[in-house]
Amino acid sequence: MHYVSLIIEFLRGRPVVVFWTVALTQATLWTLIPSLFYSAPPGDVPLLLAIGHEFVLGSYLGPPLAFWLGEIAFRLLGIFGLYLLAQACIVTAYWAVFKLGSAIVGTRHAVLGILLMIGIAAFTVPSPDFGPAVLAAPLWALALLHYWRAVGEGKRGSWFLLALFLGLLLLTSFVGLILVVLMVLFTFATARGRSETLNPEPWLAALLFAVVVFPHAAWLQTGYGLIASGLDDTLAVAGKWSPGVWLLAALVLSHLGLALLAVLASGWPGQRRRWRDRAPEITRAPIESLARNYVYFFALAPALCAVVIAFVSMRLGPLDRIGPLVVLSGLAVIVAAGDRVMLYRERLVSSAWAGLLIVPPALVVLSLSVLPWTFAVDLKIAQPANAEGRYFADNFQRRTGKPMPYVTGDSRVAPLVALVAPSRPHVYFDWAPERSPWVTTTELYQNGAVLVWPAADSAGTPPPVLKLQFPAMVPEVPRSFSRAVQGVLPLIRIGWAVVRPQTP
Repeated sequence: MHYVSLIIEFLRGRPVVVFWTVALTQATLWTLIPSLFYSAPPGDVPLLLAIGHEFVLGSYLGPPLAFWLGEIAFRLLGIFGLYLLAQACIVTAYWAVFKLGSAIVGTRHAVLGILLMIGIAAFTVPSPDFGPAVLAAPLWALALLHYWRAVGEGKRGSWFLLALFLGLLLLTSFVGLILVVLMVLFTFATARGRSETLNPEPWLAALLFAVVVFPHAAWLQTGYGLIASGLDDTLAVAGKWSPGVWLLAALVLSHLGLALLAVLASGWPGQRRRWRDRAPEITRAPIESLARNYVYFFALAPALCAVVIAFVSMRLGPLDRIGPLVVLSGLAVIVAAGDRVMLYRERLVSSAWAGLLIVPPALVVLSLSVLPWTFAVDLKIAQPANAEGRYFADNFQRRTGKPMPYVTGDSRVAPLVALVAPSRPHVYFDWAPERSPWVTTTELYQNGAVLVWPAADSAGTPPPVLKLQFPAMVPEVPRSFSRAVQGVLPLIRIGWAVVRPQTP
């Protein structure tokens, strides 16, 4: 008896149900796993919230929208709200690609494209690390959806939604400039695009786009130097590789899961004739050449442009997270598969897909439990953030009778302490003071602050740069903190000092 998976049966009869089940299952996993098992936020989330707490129009990390939304979500629901917001972005990106695919290749093939996106690593393991790249992914996908509706389907009202989403995209990440330029090129390179420019809607939409990006554009006149200084920071991401090679490798490695699913489902290598009579077949109506070219162009050109920019500029900048660049990869594979998609090795494909969905979050939980005992790996997400924040906030409160207003010191420890301290203090970037224009050293001395840094010795000797900036500081005895799973790792020792408030 031939085995037919439930996924195939539902795909044939209830493709929309399959889409929502897949998208919400992944979102639930990557919301609950960090909420339940992470004792500290991943990646640059503490730094993002330290900047978002100030609600500035821009920072050395780029446009402000992701920082604002992250701060709002954190104020409403705590760190759970930030994880929820990140997964809402991923689900929205999936939905936009699904709607675009439904308009081009039909609902069933569109769902196949979404199933392949589960194999793109950029949308799974790094997704709880909310930031500009995570927010840019749905805005990028929504812009592509409404651009197709405007140019491909002739829905002239979609130009205004396109302008809105492109404006929000540029308020999120400068990587959106790639999409804007490519859309302009595609418009004037195609007959249908050129005909649309004869209507007033595209030009009125351009005015709306300018209005949306104007506040940040005005800030750039004075903040350009700050942005330029932040581009060098991403060189550390590439390590010993050149930025172009690193980005190219990241793009390839992120698609390994998708490639695995595509190869298994294609029946290669193997005897296709033996399986052809048993392989489920999912068909679609033929698609027009403009739609095919549209998908290929916006699936390949953004990544190619990004790689060229990284090679030429020798900088990664906002390209260090590739999520927005690969939103159409799954749909492009489905378009290339043809009007009749034969799903070979059905049982194996179903198992591989389920593994790509479930195994990564399971491995995260397992690594938190096992790595501290085996390889003595100190994971950032295993830092005892709550204990650290409470301890330093309580000490400042007892000594001065006031909530802790500022925290500074180490670029990783200080934002983490500020994030979980009850008073939500401001972070002063003493490692780069010009990047925290919301506070000066004078204000810090007047109101008081806590200085924190990783202690390298039992005396808690502060870093030379910090000692130079605060020569009167008196280091306290380093404070040790234990992790939830300590294993064979040493205790976390943090050196600290208190700057008492001074009368002006």
